[in-house]
Amino acid sequence: MSSTKQAISYSQSYSAIKPRFQFTWLNTVFKRTIAIVVFFLLWEVLPRSGIVNPAFLPPLSVVLETTWQLYQSGQLGIHFFASIQRSIIGFLLALAIAIPLGLVIGWYKLVAETLNPLLELFRNTTALALMPLFILFLGIGETSKISLLVYACTWPILLNTITGVQTVDPLLIKSARTMGLKPYQLFRKVILPASVPTIFVGIRLAGAISILALVAVEMFGAKAGLGYLIIYSQFSFEIPQMFVGILVITLVGLAFNYLLIGLEKYFTAWKRNPVE
Repeated sequence: MSSTKQAISYSQSYSAIKPRFQFTWLNTVFKRTIAIVVFFLLWEVLPRSGIVNPAFLPPLSVVLETTWQLYQSGQLGIHFFASIQRSIIGFLLALAIAIPLGLVIGWYKLVAETLNPLLELFRNTTALALMPLFILFLGIGETSKISLLVYACTWPILLNTITGVQTVDPLLIKSARTMGLKPYQLFRKVILPASVPTIFVGIRLAGAISILALVAVEMFGAKAGLGYLIIYSQFSFEIPQMFVGILVITLVGLAFNYLLIGLEKYFTAWKRNPVE
């Protein structure tokens, strides 16, 4: 009898909580989407009402129609995959270079003191300012474009990796040494995990740069790519097509950012589950 009462009580409690949970979820979704919905509505309404010149800002429906036409013709796929290939290659090469180098510089004081002046010199040199130099030495092909992306993506990863290693709690290091951990074990089990959150800040910044820098990179000698599509459409005054490139590159950047957020949550799961 007691168990029956408990089951009824639990059922009533669940029935009361469920609508509240659904309302909270709907409220959260509404708050997160209302600004975007209003933005897209204004994008559609303002040009059609004549408040904004549709020659310079075509309605969203026209942009979406142009997107579908470019997709059907295969042009959008060509530009999309050309940009994605450059972006991913540049980003992965920057990861392979910056993380090991940042770990070494952050861990070994002598290396940091030796290389810091050089790092300060190059970190303040914008990648776009070096574009003519990359073209001069590497030509106008894919090598110069990917190399510039690597250069642009390397700095946020490198600097955040150095910061992450150098700001590890000294008490953690002291405790690990007291427990008799060897240097490589200390680095693998303490330094690296404690640095991961800071490193991922740089990785996410580099991910954004790898997408945003495409527009500038593909201005020089490119025959395909979303950046090329934007620049070419601007020069030929094909404004809907230009907005297609802008919209697609924005969505790609957004998807890339959420992918990196997911990876960050995976590699920093120990922060949320310290007991496990």
